[in-house]
Amino acid sequence: MFQLSDTLIHEDSLVRLRHDLHREPELGLDLPLTQRKVLDALDGLPLEITLGKRLSSVTAVLRGGRPGPAVLLRADMDALPVQEDSGVPYASAVPGRMHACGHDLHTAGLVGAARLLAARREELTGDVVLMFQPGEEGMRGAALMVEEGVLDAAGSRVVAAYALHVTSSVLPTGYAAVRPGPMLAASDAVTVRVDGSGGHGSSPHSAKDPVPAVCEMVMALQTMVTRTVDVFDPAVVTVGSLHAGSAGNVIPQSAEFEATVRSFSRETQTKVRAGIEQTVRGVAAAHGVDVAIDYQENYPVTVNDPAEAAFGLRTARGLFGTDHAFEAPRPLTGSEDFSFVLREVPGAYLGLGACPPDRDPATAPYNHSPRAVFDDRAVLDAALLLAELAAGRLQETTEEDS
Repeated sequence: MFQLSDTLIHEDSLVRLRHDLHREPELGLDLPLTQRKVLDALDGLPLEITLGKRLSSVTAVLRGGRPGPAVLLRADMDALPVQEDSGVPYASAVPGRMHACGHDLHTAGLVGAARLLAARREELTGDVVLMFQPGEEGMRGAALMVEEGVLDAAGSRVVAAYALHVTSSVLPTGYAAVRPGPMLAASDAVTVRVDGSGGHGSSPHSAKDPVPAVCEMVMALQTMVTRTVDVFDPAVVTVGSLHAGSAGNVIPQSAEFEATVRSFSRETQTKVRAGIEQTVRGVAAAHGVDVAIDYQENYPVTVNDPAEAAFGLRTARGLFGTDHAFEAPRPLTGSEDFSFVLREVPGAYLGLGACPPDRDPATAPYNHSPRAVFDDRAVLDAALLLAELAAGRLQETTEEDS
């Protein structure tokens, strides 16, 4: 098993890499500066490297010294369109961009894992695929990398895949959490446009007003969820944007609202989509207006394989202590495009604490906040955990086959 002492020799360079990434955050699928930093950090390691065609990804394969299967480790690399207000000395130098979700730490952690695994390459009974992924924040970068063959980069389909995510609050540094089954929600986006006929506000009978129709739709969707969705397999529908009209005495021609939908099973996701479409069409018919629905299923549910989640929990407890790694009692309503990987191969997605010691995890700003701060020490934890997940999984597979 890897120990903290294994990572300490890399501590300065990994923290420096993390700070360099943090100062120059990039958005979306095209991350040329980030890609260059990762390639420089991996230089000299015995890796087979492939670059993405439709995105600035890096796929690196480490061949073990003995034959065996392949496992995958993933880190996301993109930042958020957030103006940083953290006060750290290595704050973003790019206005309106920030690594507010800790992906800089994920990336440095996977580089650290690559170095640890490379140092023990001859002991590995199989291969490790390192997946450095752009476009996690709403751009489906993992799906693109799957399409470009990341799961088969070692020459055969990986038998397991692992990723982790740090939190700037909730969990102190040195703690980890995982659960079997749903870990994160599916995320869908809905835009509904209602078209009527405009008119003067004093004579609504001579128009077809889309405003009351839209208002009724928004309220009816809440009732639809509570009356059709099993409370033990829940869904959340939130309307976050609603626009209509330009003056108080004018009935507008159209009105529009946008919503996000979160669910934890494919069954509920399908049921809610059908319910939304049926509800808004019914309300529109009652008001005599036309309706257009744009429904986008963005990210599926992130589902941890039960056996891989149990392995992840054992691994984390072995590294951090039995009282510092636990089974999460429930999934989170955030979403994650590692779900596209776990839809294809078994694996596990783990949470890792990164709340600095001078902050209260219960009140510290959470991920995506402009004031979010992540503890540098979690870089070492990420490197250790990722490396041990890969090495341990290869070893377990070898023991099972012997």
